[in-house]
Formats: sequence, structure tokens, C-alpha cells
Amino acid sequence: MDHDEVDVERIVQRLDGVRLPCHVAVVMDGNGRWAQQRGQPRHSGHQAGVRSVRGIVEACARLRIKALTLYAFSSENWRRPVGEIRVLMELFRNALDRELDKLTQNNIRLRFVGERERLERPLQRRLANAEELTADNDGMHLVIATSYGGRWEITEAAKRLAKESASGAIDAAEIDENSLHKALEAPDLPDPDLFIRTGGERRLSNFLLWQLAYTELYFTDTLWPDFGPEDLARAVEDFADRERRFGDVREGGGAELNKDV
Repeated sequence: MDHDEVDVERIVQRLDGVRLPCHVAVVMDGNGRWAQQRGQPRHSGHQAGVRSVRGIVEACARLRIKALTLYAFSSENWRRPVGEIRVLMELFRNALDRELDKLTQNNIRLRFVGERERLERPLQRRLANAEELTADNDGMHLVIATSYGGRWEITEAAKRLAKESASGAIDAAEIDENSLHKALEAPDLPDPDLFIRTGGERRLSNFLLWQLAYTELYFTDTLWPDFGPEDLARAVEDFADRERRFGDVREGGGAELNKDV
């Protein structure tokens, strides 16, 4: 058993009996600063970040968390220097090719949300292939948000509803929150129970704006490449100590809305 496996085993035992979130969403921030602190180029921080992804995915799967959504590349990230975008996409391709078999073996379903049309065609085909190969897996849902923005997602959902209304498929007067939710990217998944952002920033950065309405927010100064299973355990323990009312006066009021994937 290697060091990473020991860490994961330790937190599985540590969290035994602790109330766990059903769905965890993560903004993986701090790769560039991690590299800068070490006098290294930014791409080395992104490479180190990929290793952290592997550890957190394994830990969440072992904890039987139903869904994990990772913010890999935002709509705003397209503004970064072309060279850095190229490196990020190459790392993404390599990680996908390298990890796909392991995800399949561990019964993890891989899904992608975001504006795929902005990605290069070969990468689009890779994403579709990975989704197809893992579609029958009924373990944890691993959702990768790439070329994604919360405002973009809500806008696209509104467009879909407008088209259906214009065609007569639905009555505009009957459009409600449930209708809009069903028009989002992954409407079958429960809203996240726990949102984690690393790297010291305290904002959502256009991530899952609709879905995070009642999510518990956890911020840490730890940079993403340094975020491991122990850090995840602290976030989960913090979540378990909170009372979730969902606007109700009772603890856990409304939680039944998020009980299944």
C-alpha cells in the first residue's frame, strides 16, 4: 500500500459514522501560485494539481460520496495566454487518456458539463467517448466542468425553454423553477451539499450558480496541489457540524430533495 492509499484509508476510518455530503463541488484554485512560490513555471503547478485530483477522486469514491464535480476550466479561463491554455488542454487530454481505464474499473461514471463547442474537435470526441464507456457505471458520478460558466448554463437553459415555448411544446406561463432545473446541464444530479474552494479566495467565480443556492460553503487557504485526503476530511467534518435547514425551522428541513442521484 503506497503513501496515497494509506492517506485515503486513514480518512475512510476517520469519517466512519460522520454525516457525509451526497454531492461535493470543488473549485481547484492555486496551481499557479503554488508553482510561483517554488520558482517554477505555471504548468508545473497544473501538473501537481492533476495529482491532487487523483487523490480526491479516490477518497470520495472510497467514502461512497454519490457525486463529485470539479471546476477544471472556466469560461473566463479562455482569456488566459494561449500558451497556458495549450498546456492545460494537453494535461487534460493526457489525464483523461491515463485515468479512463482506472475510472471504469472502479465503477465511476465520468461526465462533462460546459460549452464543448469551444474545445478542439479531437478533445470533444475524447469526452464523448469517455462518457459512453462509463455510462453504465453506477458508482460515483465524476463531473468535470470544462469551458463552463454558471451564467452560460442558465442562459442556455433559458434558450431551451424559450424554443420549446415558441414551438408550442410548453406553455410559457407554466415555466417554473423545476422546468428551468430540468433544462440545466445535469438535471439528474442532486444539488451539491458541500462546496469547497482552495487557494484562499472567497467567491463562487461563476460556478454552478443555480445549484449552489443552499450549498454549505467551505473555503481554505490551502493551494490545490497541497490539498489532499486529510484536507478533504476537515472539510467534510466541518460540513457535518452544520445544521442544514433549507429555509425550514427544522434541522435538515428540505434535505429529502437531495437524497438520490
